[in-house]
Amino acid sequence: MASLTTITAEEIADLPRLYRNNLINSLSGFKSANLIGTMDSEGQANLAVFSSVTHFGSDPPLLGFVTRPHVVPRHTYENLKAMRHFTVNHVHKDFTLAAHQSSAKYDKDVDEFEICGLTKHFGDLHPAPYVAEAKVKIGLKFEAEYAIKENGTILVLGRIVEILTEKALIKEDGFVDLYEAGTVTINGLDAYLSPKRIARYSYARPNQGIKEI
Repeated sequence: MASLTTITAEEIADLPRLYRNNLINSLSGFKSANLIGTMDSEGQANLAVFSSVTHFGSDPPLLGFVTRPHVVPRHTYENLKAMRHFTVNHVHKDFTLAAHQSSAKYDKDVDEFEICGLTKHFGDLHPAPYVAEAKVKIGLKFEAEYAIKENGTILVLGRIVEILTEKALIKEDGFVDLYEAGTVTINGLDAYLSPKRIARYSYARPNQGIKEI
């Protein structure tokens, strides 16, 4: 067994900022890789990569993400609060570089779709822009926000109003096969990985065997 190292809370606090950011951002495990699309009241589109999008319930269908403290301009947050809509678009193997480029701090009048070489797509039921290249696109309406007082970040919740995806990716029981879609994941702040499926298992119940499905 490899020897273990211990890093105390006091040592973490004393680490150089970038090292500490990389360390703590990598600890929680692999994270989702999504591009969030918004548009302001003037029709200016914005696109930014987020690794904090997660499921918050199926009835009603809610997704949420965390945005950093609103002490400087946060175009994604400002746009979705003003227009009440945003999109979540999966990142796939063939445009990880373009997705990562969207994390740069561009001025508000810059269209990240254009500068990153991605294509805007608009659905029939949703005013915010989708990423045409994404095989899984989700349109959401702003539902609520919750201030996280410990560090000033904001949890944003959105209600799903439409899903755009390839029919073949949705299996008979509703399972969306993200491995088949080529959706990638993020390790830490800047490492994009392509997951390999191990298995899918039946619903676990006490005193019943689990089957691979």
